[in-house]
Amino acid sequence: MRCLLVVASLLLGNAWPLLAAEVTVHLDDGRGHAVSDAVVMLIPDAAPAVASAPPAPATHVVDQRDETFVPYVQLLRPGDEVVFRNSDSTRHHVYSFAAIRTFEFVLRPGESSPALVMDKSGIAAVGCNIHDHMITYLFVSAVPAIALSGGDGNATIGHLAPGRYTAHVWHPQLHPGHPQPSQSVTIGGDADIGHLDFTLSLMPDPRMFMDREHLDY
Repeated sequence: MRCLLVVASLLLGNAWPLLAAEVTVHLDDGRGHAVSDAVVMLIPDAAPAVASAPPAPATHVVDQRDETFVPYVQLLRPGDEVVFRNSDSTRHHVYSFAAIRTFEFVLRPGESSPALVMDKSGIAAVGCNIHDHMITYLFVSAVPAIALSGGDGNATIGHLAPGRYTAHVWHPQLHPGHPQPSQSVTIGGDADIGHLDFTLSLMPDPRMFMDREHLDY
């Protein structure tokens, strides 16, 4: 009996992981095309009783291949580092004038930048001063429940405690000045929802407009 009580106590003490659930968010453009590279965040309506410890800082690599930044959107936590790598046969001039961090690196073929610490939350648009069609976005956020949609348009967020959340979506091609798409979702209880759908109205992909003047640099 004592062993059973101890086990029950341990289970109750760790109830949060046992009750944790996940939500899958699907995003499309209203024309049957999945939307990738969308940032999905779930913000709890009530602050959690115990805040989870932030993950250890990580280093992320943004590559430059075929005159394209890969990935298009990179998720980071405050304190994470980012390295820009040039895998092309031409040089690149990487720069950003973002409020959260300004920087610039001239990278010859095969070179990588020094590790750059992104210690503030926010969004940094990054371009190439030689190839105007090249662009990437560093999305720095301390929100624990966050994910990026893949090629199938799905973003899955797990380890969610029961409660009511608001799902917010950001994408670099959302029309400026429009309200950020959002929906409410409830985890646990009779109203439990494990799936959300968003239809996004997006501007044309700026990477499709290649700067022919600079292609031979």
